[in-house]
Amino acid sequence: MIFDRFYEPVNEVTADQVWNLVLRIYAGEKLSYQEFLYLVSHFPQRLLAPTQRLAVVRRQSIYGKELFIRGLIEISNICAQDCYYCGIRASNNDVSRYAYQYGQLRQTIQRAYDKGYRTIVMQSGESNYFKDSELTHFIRTVTKTWPDLVITLSLGQKSREVYQAYFDAGARRFLLRHESADPTHYAQLHPPKQTLNSRLNCLKQLKEIGFQTGAGFMVGSPFQTSASLAHDLSFIQTFQPEMVGIGPYLNHPQTPFADQPNGDLEHVLTCYALARLIVPEALLPSTTATSSLDPQSGRLRALQSGCNVIMVNLSPPDQREQYSLYANKSYKGDESDEYLALIAKDVEKAGMVLTMHQGNHKSHVAPNPPSEPTDASTTLAKLSQS
Repeated sequence: MIFDRFYEPVNEVTADQVWNLVLRIYAGEKLSYQEFLYLVSHFPQRLLAPTQRLAVVRRQSIYGKELFIRGLIEISNICAQDCYYCGIRASNNDVSRYAYQYGQLRQTIQRAYDKGYRTIVMQSGESNYFKDSELTHFIRTVTKTWPDLVITLSLGQKSREVYQAYFDAGARRFLLRHESADPTHYAQLHPPKQTLNSRLNCLKQLKEIGFQTGAGFMVGSPFQTSASLAHDLSFIQTFQPEMVGIGPYLNHPQTPFADQPNGDLEHVLTCYALARLIVPEALLPSTTATSSLDPQSGRLRALQSGCNVIMVNLSPPDQREQYSLYANKSYKGDESDEYLALIAKDVEKAGMVLTMHQGNHKSHVAPNPPSEPTDASTTLAKLSQS
């Protein structure tokens, strides 16, 4: 169980101590693991709103009102790993597997570029279906064809040599969620051959190579405790990822955890706000899983908790159905006018402005190009063009 006292009455002394820890993070101080543990164990629901406000103030001081929009392409659901929580795990024989052909992938990227996207996220299950040399060549071709397009990869654990080849070919961001920084908890979520040490070593290598590197974790996953979550917050404080992917645990009927309860939205929002304060310059997505947990207001509440990135799924509808990491995935028609109108409404309510430029981390050496006027109506009108 996480956030042990979240929905329980907390005395004023305890609340003041927790708030003092939040203010110390906001001031740029580093907390110890024990302090994170106290914060998570005693954080009361009534401190969520003021913590969210601090997160928004911090985000605006760094990124202004900009909300970066990315194009997501789920290039394959073939996976050799067997994570106990994931719907595309290798042992799931009920899922129909697919993989993009390079020509199809190039066409999808061309359409995205024509719509104005300047960051493309290529995500897949972890496998060797795509030969490393062929994928490296494809990345090089893409970056030469569209020099101002940033390629983000989310392909799982690879060797350092492969990561280096991707980087040399022009890929500049890599997402690899660590899922849990608590070794005991990590082992409860994965088979023995998958270890936390190997995961963290990959993250270390990605940073050393020069990628804008994304880590992240689930909130409310089976066996997660406040101690586990304290490890996650402590890890992102130490590692300082350029991107932080956080979302609720959502069960899938074809996994060993099918009967486990989903994560709690307000716990997720608390983690978004804390992550923004712990890693102020991070690119922090409002994840699809969060919108799936609460289709009506999940994305808006994430933006109000410090998030500054959203992803639009550009994969064909039939493939989106098969890239099912969890049940009841939200917004399967991401390019529809209806969906884009929902984004526009949330952006306006959050007081943010959509932008389609690269949206790099502030430490990245290549500055963002000047962005055109990108009020929500202008940007979404462009996205809606066929």
